[in-house]
Amino acid sequence: MQVILIQDVDNLGGRNELVTVKNGYARNFLIPQKFAVEANPANLKQHEERLKVIAKKEAAMLAELNKVIEVLKASPVKLGAKTGTSGKIFGSITSLQIARAIRDQKGYEIDRKRISVVEEVKELGTHKASIDFGNGNTVEVDFEVVAE
Repeated sequence: MQVILIQDVDNLGGRNELVTVKNGYARNFLIPQKFAVEANPANLKQHEERLKVIAKKEAAMLAELNKVIEVLKASPVKLGAKTGTSGKIFGSITSLQIARAIRDQKGYEIDRKRISVVEEVKELGTHKASIDFGNGNTVEVDFEVVAE
């Protein structure tokens, strides 16, 4: 029997997926627990429409994400840090500082947990940070550490 999953089911499939299962499993467990609906013509048509809407949303989100990536790559973000006489900074640059600098200079709010510094930053100069937007969309951003 074919069913359309309403929720993620372990060892079976993800939400909005069309799967084939045994009749008893579908009728006695999946459908009563509201994990799935039967794949009749009306439900299949609704399923196709739902997939079209999801695809449109993902395309719009990807277009917006590409705009953000272009803005971030356009010019490096500048971070100020207190330094000693030899050019070494006191402490190090964290992802929180990078997130605040991006918010202040570029106007985009990026969660600090998505930012990872490629190498520990303890000196002035240009360095790289990696931002993971999810779904395999990762971008490397340059940031410049300058003396305050």
